[in-house]
Amino acid sequence: MRVPFSSDKSAYGWIPVPMICIRNGEGPTALLTAGNHGDEYEGQIALLELARTITAEEIHGRIIILPALNYPAVVAGRRVSPLDEGNLNRLFPGDANGGPTAMIAHYVETVLFPLSDIVIDLHSGGKSLDHYPVALARPGLNPETTTKIRALLEAFGAPYSVVTTGEGGGAGSTLYAAAEQHGIPALTTELGSGGTLSAHGLSIAKNGVRRVLKAYGIAPDVATAESPGTKFMRSLSRTGSVYAPRGGFFEPFVDCGENVVEGQDAGLLHSFEDPLAEPAKLVFEIDGVVICRRFPTLTERGDCLYSLMAETS
Repeated sequence: MRVPFSSDKSAYGWIPVPMICIRNGEGPTALLTAGNHGDEYEGQIALLELARTITAEEIHGRIIILPALNYPAVVAGRRVSPLDEGNLNRLFPGDANGGPTAMIAHYVETVLFPLSDIVIDLHSGGKSLDHYPVALARPGLNPETTTKIRALLEAFGAPYSVVTTGEGGGAGSTLYAAAEQHGIPALTTELGSGGTLSAHGLSIAKNGVRRVLKAYGIAPDVATAESPGTKFMRSLSRTGSVYAPRGGFFEPFVDCGENVVEGQDAGLLHSFEDPLAEPAKLVFEIDGVVICRRFPTLTERGDCLYSLMAETS
């Protein structure tokens, strides 16, 4: 994919975004993306490995793989593009006449979504979050779409599958939310933390994608580990989040995956501006399971320190 970009160094230049398409005969199309945020690596490596190893003979239909969707952010190892500070997962449906990041979103929205029967956008916590490995999806526009999204989550088989509106985390401006608006079953993931590679998260990505390709008949004979099953949860969004009331050093008291209760101590914020000041005490306001917490110790006012999830029917 060539994204036009005029700069001081190249008046008529373009940005290369790698895209692999494998098609064999008739069948569904799976759109598989990673590198939406450049500092999230489990999905990128899983899709690179898939592109190298799967053969056309294994395919009945089509897979479209973009392992470095926001290529400038991937090269820089950043969440956002260094070209325009664009956060691709906050720019859908995009803009054909906008900056390079908005152009990428517009291309996915207008060219790739109409070709796609299912969408998987692989994410991780990046440099700022320690995240429990989960798959996430929107509730669905109607009962039929909801059933299809649930089937996609079950086929992927992450340890937890979280239903969320994305409130406080992009809402309708994310890739998987935009796919849902087109009526396409879509999921996203959070599979690692700290801007480095998790072997466990990478395994979930590799096996989950292959299970989906197998379940939908796109690669019916592809080898993959059997699904251990998934537990359905719901995001508690902003009501279940703890935010920093001021800047300081964040001392967490609980880990991802732990159960917490209302009123439980969550951690402390130590002031580096006033060394003798008592640290700010943080507490959880509702019951839940910790889905993610802030990874860096240095914290600014407004940073999300914890988010929670809870069981759902």
